[in-house]
Amino acid sequence: MQPNIILINCDDLGWGDLGCTGHPLHQTPNLDRLAAEGSRFTHFYQGSSICSPSRGAMLTGCHPCRIGFDAFEGRGVLFPGQGVGLDPAEETFADVLRRAGYATHIVGKWHCGDQPEFLPTNHGFDSYYGLPYSNDMGIQRTGSPYPPLPLLRDEEVVEAQPDQRSLVFRYTEECTKIIRADKDRPFLLYLAHMHVHLPHYVAEKFAAESTNGRYGAAVAAIDWSTGMILAELRRQGIDDNTLVIFTSDNGSRCDFGPSNGLLHGTKNSPWEGGLRVPFLARWPGRIPAGRVSDAILTGMDLLPTFATLAGVTPQRERPIDGVDASALVLGDSPAAPLHEAIPFYQGPHLDAVRRDRWKLHVARHGRDGVPGPVLELYDLLDDPGEDRNVAQDHPDVVTQLQRDAEDFRQKFGDAALNRAGAERRPIGRVDHPDTLTHFDPTQPYYQAMYDLNEAG
Repeated sequence: MQPNIILINCDDLGWGDLGCTGHPLHQTPNLDRLAAEGSRFTHFYQGSSICSPSRGAMLTGCHPCRIGFDAFEGRGVLFPGQGVGLDPAEETFADVLRRAGYATHIVGKWHCGDQPEFLPTNHGFDSYYGLPYSNDMGIQRTGSPYPPLPLLRDEEVVEAQPDQRSLVFRYTEECTKIIRADKDRPFLLYLAHMHVHLPHYVAEKFAAESTNGRYGAAVAAIDWSTGMILAELRRQGIDDNTLVIFTSDNGSRCDFGPSNGLLHGTKNSPWEGGLRVPFLARWPGRIPAGRVSDAILTGMDLLPTFATLAGVTPQRERPIDGVDASALVLGDSPAAPLHEAIPFYQGPHLDAVRRDRWKLHVARHGRDGVPGPVLELYDLLDDPGEDRNVAQDHPDVVTQLQRDAEDFRQKFGDAALNRAGAERRPIGRVDHPDTLTHFDPTQPYYQAMYDLNEAG
């Protein structure tokens, strides 16, 4: 029987932000229960340490460089009104599951292009309700470079400059409506939270109870929402046939404490704290309860994994980088690692490669560190914080990982070395792009200007 699939993806939530991953201040009882009733994978990586590349990779099963999602006309992520986005020719996991007979829905942040050709309803989703990009890309000050923040229903702007404090409640209500409406057929629900991206607009209840300011309140809002969704599954009698996955698009900025736990680095960096994020998976009776696994998984593995669970085959015309991890997620121990090696790119720059327990940094770009070449080897099992460079002690490992790095350069390129890459596909493009909204001084916006001038 095909399982329902709910994917909860947070924005900038760190590897160590949950109670079950050791945060000293955050109380996350619903997510801790999700982990206890399912499995927690401690070495799960997204395809990028920033949001547009990460989300494009997770949706398509492809490394960002393969689909042209490593740079956006010179920017690290997509901005309002750009004429580039996720090429409609790319297959998403929503496309795959719709072919398998699923109802497919997305609620929340998209950030893969805001032109009509790039929106979720042109990428396999039956419905969409949410923000097309980051919540800091609205009007926050006089002279703002952005138009009013649009809230979309499918392809229509239904509100501009919405009250952000209300969105977690509106998103959660939308999710419960979808669960009730589709309880008698297989469905995909992709909930992409606004939290914990800056600015942190949170309800008074969560702010009053937080011991870590507005950031901790945003984490609590995510936990509350998860609890509501799990309760609705039980209420509708479909809990036992629903796979629930919880993760984040990239690591935390760590502006509000040790959000990435013992991992070094932050969002927008090639360190572990930039790309390794929480990953919880629960399917009662099918996924082992209470298991903690250090197997290496990636966001790109979700598409082929969902395909297997739904009994359908992804298209073969365009190569992908993800692998079917269904057996591992369901509790089988693979005879060999799913991935021989994985790359860590910062935009179009190859900065590091991991193979088994070893990670070799070959360059430094992004938020942490002075840009330029390096040669640093870390044993991630003995030294998850990447504190001790052991390159001189393991020259054979360094040589192997340098070969892996060269393989990735041949496939995806490396801008620092002026390498183009043989397996890259172009990003989607449209002529005459425009923003979804334009400021209208006669419009009675709920909030003509947001009062938190914070950018994520």
